[in-house]
Amino acid sequence: MSPTIYNALLKAKENSSKKMAVLIDPDRIKQHSIDHVLELAKTANVDYFFLGGSLVVSDMMSACIQSIRSQTDIPVILFPGDISQINHNADALLFLSLISGRNPDLLIGKHIVAAPLLKESPLEVISTGYMLFDGGNITTAIYMSGSLPIPVSKVDIAVCTAMAGEMLGLKLIYMDAGSGAQQPIPEGLISAVSKKIDVPLIVGGGIRTPEKALANVQAGADIIVVGNAFEKDPTLMIEISDAVHSMARV
Repeated sequence: MSPTIYNALLKAKENSSKKMAVLIDPDRIKQHSIDHVLELAKTANVDYFFLGGSLVVSDMMSACIQSIRSQTDIPVILFPGDISQINHNADALLFLSLISGRNPDLLIGKHIVAAPLLKESPLEVISTGYMLFDGGNITTAIYMSGSLPIPVSKVDIAVCTAMAGEMLGLKLIYMDAGSGAQQPIPEGLISAVSKKIDVPLIVGGGIRTPEKALANVQAGADIIVVGNAFEKDPTLMIEISDAVHSMARV
């Protein structure tokens, strides 16, 4: 498959067009509620669905993809926490390397096991440098990764880590405070990283208001990812999406 999604992300970055992704954790969403989320996503002109989580133990992954496929034309990008979350019915997969940590399994180990499966799959595989930040509490991502997050005060470490990821050939950099983070990543940190890399920058974790989403894209984020906030108030999706996309109208 040609890298259509990644090419679209590069073009959007070139045009300063900001994108929004809704993160769906199959373990946390029920079939009756996903239908409502999908209707709102269409109304909000959401650009992508990110599907996955640090620990997916239910059988809802395929059901989620089937629902998205049948009700929307929004691309589905897997955000896998493990090889078991690979599903060929999605459009693409973020091939995550935890460059902020020192866990060899999440730097390269699990990738070796997944590579033969992905090579034969129709998925567009997008190598992604994944950076976990301290969001003020122990998130599932931090616990499952077995690695220390980058303190948000260590701007130099964050910048150099992102630069190294780009120089290693990773196509995206993903700054994440983790699902359920108490504190989102500060705009100053996002801006510092954005100024030093040329690849698209994804930012997620703890984004609960349209004001914060707008501040993040103004700071240099190319893609905003929101999940937990929608679980509590799905209608926020429209407001946050409008804030993100408003950058294209400036």
